[in-house]
Amino acid sequence: MTNCILVLGGNGKTGRRVVERLRRANHDVRPGSRAGSPPFDWDDRTTWGPALRGVGAAYVTYQPDLTFPGAVDAVGAFARQAAGAGVGKLVLLSGRGEREALHAEEAVAAAGLDWSVVRASYFMQNFSEAAFADGVRAGEIVFPAGDTPEPFVDAEDIADVAVAALTEDGHAGKVHEVTGPRLLTFADAAAEIAAATGREVRYVPVTPQVYRDQLLADGLPEDAATTLTDLFTTTLDGRNAYVTDGVRAALGREPRDFGVFARGTAEAGAWS
Repeated sequence: MTNCILVLGGNGKTGRRVVERLRRANHDVRPGSRAGSPPFDWDDRTTWGPALRGVGAAYVTYQPDLTFPGAVDAVGAFARQAAGAGVGKLVLLSGRGEREALHAEEAVAAAGLDWSVVRASYFMQNFSEAAFADGVRAGEIVFPAGDTPEPFVDAEDIADVAVAALTEDGHAGKVHEVTGPRLLTFADAAAEIAAATGREVRYVPVTPQVYRDQLLADGLPEDAATTLTDLFTTTLDGRNAYVTDGVRAALGREPRDFGVFARGTAEAGAWS
């Protein structure tokens, strides 16, 4: 087994952080993306073999989400091909409270190589690097979350756990379910961002149908809009409204708090 580590989604929220950490530790890293060298494309399985050549471990993220049609089959097929290519260890980024994500975990576990799972849900960075960032800048976060609390997790913590699972012993066969240290509603999160930025930011709850209609108006295909809306309403039905000790168990330290994230992100100018 070589020391090369393949990071699928190497430009994504967790993937690029994993790449940065591995490079700082002088590991041979191969970011996996359509623009990579060699390229990797989930929809073109002829790219998988070249991307896996010489790889000893892999971090696997699936975009847009494991709930999308075909995701479980693709992840399972990739894990089996990785095992056949001599990859010794695979770390899967999975989703909390998602039935399809559990099936993907099972497919990876059955592939015949050492595996670990990092199971997470809503990232703090969704407010600064993704879906909610424009809303924060505009002063309104519009989303169908109601008043369900969520233990938002820092993508930096996810990356630290993933790197530990990729490079250290003792993680094989383990599921690291990671959360932040406390529960916050979306209204709570908006209030903490408002306090950090010094300007008004409020949460505006909408129905799933209204949110789906907005996704369609923004140009998202109907199937994708329906899948995403169903994903959000399912994972925010209360099933994930508890904190875990996953970060502490994996790393021996506490997870970063949302308030620390909000203040640091505001100071860095991400919401300016």
